[in-house]
Amino acid sequence: MDEPIAKKAYYSIGEVCDLTGLKPHVLRYWETQFDVLSPNKNRAGNRVFRPKEIELILLVKHLLYEEKYTIEGANKRLVEMRRAGELEEERQDVLEPEFLASMKSDLEEIRSVLTFPGDGQG
Repeated sequence: MDEPIAKKAYYSIGEVCDLTGLKPHVLRYWETQFDVLSPNKNRAGNRVFRPKEIELILLVKHLLYEEKYTIEGANKRLVEMRRAGELEEERQDVLEPEFLASMKSDLEEIRSVLTFPGDGQG
């Protein structure tokens, strides 16, 4: 998947939370812990995230939640990936399963809303 995560140039923290399945306080905390996560702020002072930053957030999430790294360990791994030139590739590798799982969850939720009780689908 060589395309960016989505078509917009900038995303609000709420949109990023919807895309990544994370809470705003988690994103704000990670911003203080990971140098690679430094979203810009708009004129109103709100964080705005570019698609590449969302991909990095998904990579951090993968390292912490699935690979079971500590924050310190994940930080070291990100630095190693950056030095080895692997950061771009890793972001893309993590993006596909995360993005597809998120889409599947959203579609299942829509299906449950659209399915009436007792209509035999499920």
